[in-house]
Amino acid sequence: MSNNTDPINENEAQGNENTRRAFFKKFGLIGAVAATGGAAIYSGYRYEESKPDRDLVKVLTADNRLVEVPRDQVKDVKVDLTRLQKLGREGLKGHRWVMVIDLAKCRNARQCVAACQNAHHLRPYEYHINTLVMQESKSTAPYYMPKTCQHCDNPPCVAVCPVDATFKRQDGIVLIDNERCIGCRFCIAACPYSARMFHWEEPLMAEEDKGKVYNIELNVPQRKGTISKCLFSSDRLREGKLPYCVSACPNGVYYFGDENQDAVTNGTTKETHRLSELLRVNGGYHLMPELGTKPRVYYLPPKNRLFEFVDPREQNKNQEKV
Repeated sequence: MSNNTDPINENEAQGNENTRRAFFKKFGLIGAVAATGGAAIYSGYRYEESKPDRDLVKVLTADNRLVEVPRDQVKDVKVDLTRLQKLGREGLKGHRWVMVIDLAKCRNARQCVAACQNAHHLRPYEYHINTLVMQESKSTAPYYMPKTCQHCDNPPCVAVCPVDATFKRQDGIVLIDNERCIGCRFCIAACPYSARMFHWEEPLMAEEDKGKVYNIELNVPQRKGTISKCLFSSDRLREGKLPYCVSACPNGVYYFGDENQDAVTNGTTKETHRLSELLRVNGGYHLMPELGTKPRVYYLPPKNRLFEFVDPREQNKNQEKV
């Protein structure tokens, strides 16, 4: 999977002036980095091996790497919040992101749920993604269905928002700007998939996140009295990575990719398939297509299941007996 911001490693950043310029651009787009006394980034100047005694400081980069750089090459950077918000609203040009969920592979491992909650600082009972027990009739076996925001191309949530807090990006993703959200909950009422949650209490990591720059693509820091939901891991896509849930699933339930490239990738086995062929061969479908919301999430029916269904209620009873 690719995006329009190619990853730049540290060695390349120490090369010619053009590479250094790209390095600045890369880290400027993603957001601020933390350092003692304020946000800081490595300026990209070559560290002279002839001066090993130079004072070093540890710096956390925007891609969460802890690096050591010469103290005299660290400079404070004032974060351009307007630019960060603008980038978050525009999305990644040239892409149309899409997800495919294979119901035959889900065994309710819930590692996708945990990864999402960890990334977005949610409590165990707060969900951007959850797994539901589904059963078509009494004569058919139940199965698990991961349910997330459908990132509709005709999103009713966007239409009812009175303050433009929730919006549809050109790359297909529907996001929420918590700095604009007034907590009216019109979007919750309008969403037919029950994909949104309201922060009734102070966020889980309110103290730890205090003072951090708001990242509209990660929706952190969270704010009490606002809405949050699945973001298709927009922050990860900007770094050229798969969404948190896709990477965390141990059973290959999720495929994610670009509709414009007609390609999706499985997060576990790294298999790449043609989106159109995967949907055609396996009978892919949308949830409630009759509503006209035009979701960007497809489901593959639970045929030839890899795992026997185990009722979580029975699991809990057995654990209590033990």
